[in-house]
Amino acid sequence: MESVTSVSWWAAGVLYQIYPRSFQDSNSDGIGDLRGIIDRLGYLSDLGVDAIWLSPIFPSPMADFGYDVADYVGIDPIFGTMDDFDALVLTAHARGLKVILDLVPNHSSEQHPWFIESRSSRHNPKRDWYIWRDPAPGGGPPTNWLSEFGGSGWEYDDATGQYYYHAFLKQQPDLNWRNPEVRAAIYDAMRFWLRKGVDGFRVDVIWHLIKDDQFRDNPPNPDFRPGMPPHAALIPIYSADRPETLEVVAELRRVVDEFDHRLLIGEIYLPVERLVAYYGAELKGAQLPFNFALLSTPWRAREIATLIERYEQALPAGAWPNWVLGNHDRPRVASRVGPAQARVAAMLLLTLRGTPTMYYGDELGMEQVEIAPEDVQDPFEKNVPGIGVGRDGCRTPMQWDASDQAGFSDVRPWLPLAPNATQDNVANLRADAQSILNLYRALLRLRRALPQLALGAYQPLAAEGELLLYRRHHQGQSILVALNLGPDPISAASDAIGLDGEVLLSTMLDRAGERIGATLDLRGNEGIIVGRAPEDVV
Repeated sequence: MESVTSVSWWAAGVLYQIYPRSFQDSNSDGIGDLRGIIDRLGYLSDLGVDAIWLSPIFPSPMADFGYDVADYVGIDPIFGTMDDFDALVLTAHARGLKVILDLVPNHSSEQHPWFIESRSSRHNPKRDWYIWRDPAPGGGPPTNWLSEFGGSGWEYDDATGQYYYHAFLKQQPDLNWRNPEVRAAIYDAMRFWLRKGVDGFRVDVIWHLIKDDQFRDNPPNPDFRPGMPPHAALIPIYSADRPETLEVVAELRRVVDEFDHRLLIGEIYLPVERLVAYYGAELKGAQLPFNFALLSTPWRAREIATLIERYEQALPAGAWPNWVLGNHDRPRVASRVGPAQARVAAMLLLTLRGTPTMYYGDELGMEQVEIAPEDVQDPFEKNVPGIGVGRDGCRTPMQWDASDQAGFSDVRPWLPLAPNATQDNVANLRADAQSILNLYRALLRLRRALPQLALGAYQPLAAEGELLLYRRHHQGQSILVALNLGPDPISAASDAIGLDGEVLLSTMLDRAGERIGATLDLRGNEGIIVGRAPEDVV
């Protein structure tokens, strides 16, 4: 069983997700690219993160902006060339940054050569590489399985008289992971990138890989309510999270383990009690099954304290936790919790036990952008309009400076800029000593300096109201984290929580060095870290 130590870079490290289309345009086409990322690696190393995770950069018709892959071992010309990718890996590694790719093995593009062959004939050797079924006895789709992008998950093919399954867009047919040839082909693609020096993979919708071999109908969801996404009308017990999926995850891990110090992350939207199964027997599954619980838990101290405790208790012995506050599929954290609490959220993310994943722009306090109907790009929003969960608003261009296109490009970007881009950008926020960007930088420096934060144990402390209290311990040293998740000032008796030391960091960046008296006093929307100052924090 693997032990988590400082040797495991992914345990002590911080991951940073880049949505490549929106990070930096280097060739004036309004779309971010690999050369643009290379140009901004200095910013990322200065920020203090340890690894960058790139959303898909493979050749794609872009029906779902790269999550419909047409070639698993290439680079889409929109993003550059293979030489650009090699330069990115080389430059990132020279700066001490790891590079993680987004692997999309559940489905390919309908324009992938595999699917073109598969749909050409019922007798083609690649027919069974995808999930084909005859119509139901009375006609129509073989099961009631729904697409997460609206409507049936089955698409009828006139030429061959069968339906193929797609959990997402009809342009994204699901691969048949019960077929050993499919598995071998994806594993070979993984090895291609691992040999190029890639440090790991985030595996898209990993819990979808295996479907029920009896093709049973999914049951209705008794908790479904109007306004929820249409696919939530059913509980997908037969189209996702099948027991055999864990066998596949173990195989994916074995491929990664053929190479030294590589990481396997799984995208999994499941309750934490089920999520933890993806660590696998003897922790030989995903090292980090993504924990998205903070994306949906009400932003209340007692709710979050309960969540942390549930997660910590559910983890298998020796498993390393992880936390996520934002990504390319969910509204921006600053819009979910408000700009003031976005600072508290940053401190929570970067002080909890486990590996944190940041989403580009959250360190600027970027908010969800309202996209005019004529500017909508997201296929989910186009297919399922009107329920307020379109993803374009969290994918807008990174805000670098106050120039016309925020330093992202010198032409109109593929998505509109945020209205506050001329104000809340890297250049301005870096110059503001008390900005949220400088808070993130200070938090990341403190994580590097304090083993308690990077690797320490988690100890919850009793608290009331909107106060969240916990300690982090490592090798006899401890620090206290106190977070006020409400707008009103709050206090706690210092002796009741065994408080000792000084304020190492406040979310408002104005209390460092302050000694704590008889009471621990927090302003509204404030978090603090209390302990003994490490000598090497600068």
